[in-house]
Amino acid sequence: MKALVLFSGGVDSTTCLAIAVDKYGADEVLALSVSYGQKHSRELEAARAIAARYGVKHRELDLSVMFEGSNCSLLQGSTEEIPEESYSEQLKKTDGKPVSTYVPFRNGLFLASAASIALSQGCTEIYYGAHADDAAGNAYPDCSADFNAAINRAIYLGSGNELTVIAPFIGMNKAQVVAQGLALGAPYELTWSCYEGGDKPCGKCGTCIDRAAAFAANGVKDPALSEE
Repeated sequence: MKALVLFSGGVDSTTCLAIAVDKYGADEVLALSVSYGQKHSRELEAARAIAARYGVKHRELDLSVMFEGSNCSLLQGSTEEIPEESYSEQLKKTDGKPVSTYVPFRNGLFLASAASIALSQGCTEIYYGAHADDAAGNAYPDCSADFNAAINRAIYLGSGNELTVIAPFIGMNKAQVVAQGLALGAPYELTWSCYEGGDKPCGKCGTCIDRAAAFAANGVKDPALSEE
């Protein structure tokens, strides 16, 4: 194995998977999906379908116990409702703090866990899909360039200089991510981004709003909505 991709089944991680497969071939890529106690299984179902489409090895890891004390609105048992507005609107109410859909230090935990798995599989790279829109305004601080640089150095040193974290979109917005994925033929029709777990995306949560804008900016209809 050459690369491990942190893989949620959404747009950003699917684009990462497309990049890794294009670079190394499906046989050299491991997709790792994490269950963290989220309210629905739609993204994990999407991840399984996309991993099968690419023919990559797919592993699932349950870290839900780590977030049992959190009231993040994405998690089972939360008393908070998922906001039905853009991240920019949400940030006006947080006084500089992360939005309510920020799962506490999720990327830090995921990347640390992925490092152990990647090393055991002989991988030299970990890919994850953090991008500039998620980091903007401190909405998701574990998507920032500063965080990425710090965790990359920690994992590189802690792995004996054997493992590197790759965040190819750290300086890009979501529209640029989608542009790259479209060029690589990423199967966006199989992806799931919505924070709700209904039959169809809600179209109202922050990630649905961002996703719609990213495809619109590229002049294409979201392939996942093509049957609606």
